[in-house]
Amino acid sequence: MTNAPWAQALLTPRHVALVGVSDDPAKTSGRPLQFLRRAGFGGKVWPVNPARATVQGETAYARLADLPAVPDHVFVLTGADRALDTLEDCVALGVPVVTMLAAGFAEAGARGAAAQARLAGIMARASGRVRLLGPSSIGIVNLHHNLVLTANAAFAEPDLPRGGVFVASHSGSLIGALVSRGKRKGLGFAGLVSVGGEADLSLGAICMAALDDPAVTSFALFLESLRHADDLRRFALEAARRGKPVAAYKLGRSEAAAELAVSHTGALAGDDAVADVFLRDCGIARVDSFEALLEVMPLLAQVSPAQALRAGRVGVVSTTGGGAAMAVDRMALRGVDVVTPSDATRAKLSAAGVDPGDGRIVDLTLAGTRYDVMKSALDVLRAAPEFDMVLATVGSSARFNPELAVQPALDSHGQPGSPLGVFLVPDAPEAARLLAGAGVPMFQTPETCADAVAAALQRRSPRPPKAVAAPATPRPLSEAEAYARLAAHGVPAAPHLVLDADAPVPDLPFAYPVVAKVLDPVLPHKSDAGGVVLNIADAEALAQAMAQIRAHVARAMPGTVVRRILVQQMARGLGEVLLGLHRNPEVGPVVVLAAGGVFTEIYRDSAMRLAPVDVATAREMIDELKITRILQGYRGGARGDLAALAETVAAFSRLAGDATHPVAGAEVNPLLVMPEGQGVLAVDAVMEAEP
Repeated sequence: MTNAPWAQALLTPRHVALVGVSDDPAKTSGRPLQFLRRAGFGGKVWPVNPARATVQGETAYARLADLPAVPDHVFVLTGADRALDTLEDCVALGVPVVTMLAAGFAEAGARGAAAQARLAGIMARASGRVRLLGPSSIGIVNLHHNLVLTANAAFAEPDLPRGGVFVASHSGSLIGALVSRGKRKGLGFAGLVSVGGEADLSLGAICMAALDDPAVTSFALFLESLRHADDLRRFALEAARRGKPVAAYKLGRSEAAAELAVSHTGALAGDDAVADVFLRDCGIARVDSFEALLEVMPLLAQVSPAQALRAGRVGVVSTTGGGAAMAVDRMALRGVDVVTPSDATRAKLSAAGVDPGDGRIVDLTLAGTRYDVMKSALDVLRAAPEFDMVLATVGSSARFNPELAVQPALDSHGQPGSPLGVFLVPDAPEAARLLAGAGVPMFQTPETCADAVAAALQRRSPRPPKAVAAPATPRPLSEAEAYARLAAHGVPAAPHLVLDADAPVPDLPFAYPVVAKVLDPVLPHKSDAGGVVLNIADAEALAQAMAQIRAHVARAMPGTVVRRILVQQMARGLGEVLLGLHRNPEVGPVVVLAAGGVFTEIYRDSAMRLAPVDVATAREMIDELKITRILQGYRGGARGDLAALAETVAAFSRLAGDATHPVAGAEVNPLLVMPEGQGVLAVDAVMEAEP
């Protein structure tokens, strides 16, 4: 755990005050006292309610100042206005941590603006001496210390399951949903926290505080936004260093979900593609289904990011071919490679008395319900070098004879070999609990199986962030200025020069044909204004084109005078890509490689990373694009210079770290990929930079 005093007060307080606690334990504001007593919390609990002498049979205090000592942690259960009054009192007393249940702040739009401003002012005066969890936080739970400091009704559940997973969520209600689902699956938790509006303590900072708790072995995150992304990345890097895996379910795949997330927390939900890249670069395994957020956790304990970089090769053994086929089908859709056993592995299976068949799946049929057959198959497959993971698919026996059906997996799990997971085809709750209790990764639907396996096997090692410069007030650059900035970073452009729009055409230092373009930083979309003429064959045609551009722009944009023309040698490549750099308000600079030219938005073929990137990462991006298959000599065609493209992507991404000439955003479209050995050429560019 971090040495910060607030961390102890947040996670393991000695004295807790409940301000505004109700005498009725069934009410939201009455639950925390009931839950703390029921859990056996060993510290002091002081009810504070000026309207009552006793609360739920315990002595109540009228004010925080009346308490026997300054509490470590104050849970404020009142409405927003009174909650802010209490926060003022906490600052005056020097309370280390305050949790605020009340909503009605940033998420409430104009109505909450005044409350948010007052909250910010109080926290500024506190100068870090008082830390705030919330607002809109439903509380925090530390099961290993019997701290159930929450108003979430789900914690009325008896026998809460204890384990190693620490859950941090932007949504308060969903921590209760995870507890109930985890209990059903036999999975337990170390702690759960609802971070709410993150006005002070962020989700990443809270998880960082829990990192060194030996009872915490992994982290599950429910994210609605990437606000305070720097804190989240710092935590993820430290978690990876300590070998404590992190998984996340993030809202925002659809526009509707993103809007709901904004309305809930008041935070920018952001571009989900950027969020995906950010989480991958942090080494966080992102799942697409809520149920898989639980099912992936035991698997992450076995699959390291270093393993994930190999390819994600899975071997499948089954007692039910149809059930296994469902899992294989879903995994294939998620990019997981289900690998056929090698000849050597098949020979070892045969020698062990197991019929390996000749298909991709080792289908044992009914013979697999025998302990010796399934156990022998698992031993051989887990030792085979062609697999990064083995998935055992168990049929109806898992429901009717759960102890016998899963015993081979239970016994194999503790032995050396590649990671093992079990897909239970029927509804088999007892088998699920047996597997979960032993720490064996267990999946209950083909969809969550594929989701969890893909998230675990495709998890990357985290990349430490690099320092980047951010411009203050960006200004648009002309295309010529953009080419100069690109050239300084090693991004080549087609030969070009700038001409006075009214001057005679000089001899060009490069050959015709050429393209002429209006050169004006306020006209980034030159074609829309009639400011581009292509395939100019000679000097006479160039003079006519320059006059045509002046006339077209004057008609399209009255009052605009064309003073300069950029003339560029025409070039043709084997393919066109787009290179883009933009600064996301939550995660910082992002580099994008996409199918280029006029069809970029139609193809929607792109790869994205946090910038800057190295050449190896640029090669990964190239491999992700469908369009680059054409440049790899598809069907005997010429090969493009993909080595030069990778160097250029890396060079372009370094614009993000240029402290001397900070760039706010840039786009090259198209970047021509020439034949192998001939490099790449930028033939159009827009850029915004600091003045």
